[in-house]
Amino acid sequence: MSRIGKKLVAIPKDVKIEVKDGMVCVEGPKGKLTRKLADRISVEINNGQLLVKRAGDSKVDKSLHGLFRALIVNMIVGVTQGYIKELEIQGVGFKAAIAGDKLNMALGFSHPVNYVIPAGIKVEAPKPTQLIIKGIDKELIGEVATEIRAFYPPEPYKGKGIRFVGEHVKKKVGKAQATGK
Repeated sequence: MSRIGKKLVAIPKDVKIEVKDGMVCVEGPKGKLTRKLADRISVEINNGQLLVKRAGDSKVDKSLHGLFRALIVNMIVGVTQGYIKELEIQGVGFKAAIAGDKLNMALGFSHPVNYVIPAGIKVEAPKPTQLIIKGIDKELIGEVATEIRAFYPPEPYKGKGIRFVGEHVKKKVGKAQATGK
């Protein structure tokens, strides 16, 4: 059995989980999330604990077993605590501002970069060079953070660009001056 998949998941008191028609619905104080289960994966709820089961012992079944248990745990954590990703913008004149449901960024291009914030995600800019992405869906937050970072990933020579807080960018040495003869 999968070491992760066979562990029981304790369901907090303020979380309600429903399993029907191959869908798992997790509802908590911060919101509601749903996910479709794979055909060969089933979920049982007994005495405030959740158990993920698989149909067989094939390699695919084993990998899906642990995956769906981890996804359900992420859903439970999301509806109780929520998730946060932080980005920092480095570069002269690089900045970001929130206008309604759009993120407007000046990244050194000839035009401003506008990004429409998806529903269910909240983006804050406490400083012009700092972005905080909040929400209950871990997968969606990671996707939004990567899309924003992709507009100007950190470059290795000067370190300019958008990076995750704490991300280390290995700097390269620039061109060396040629010695004349």
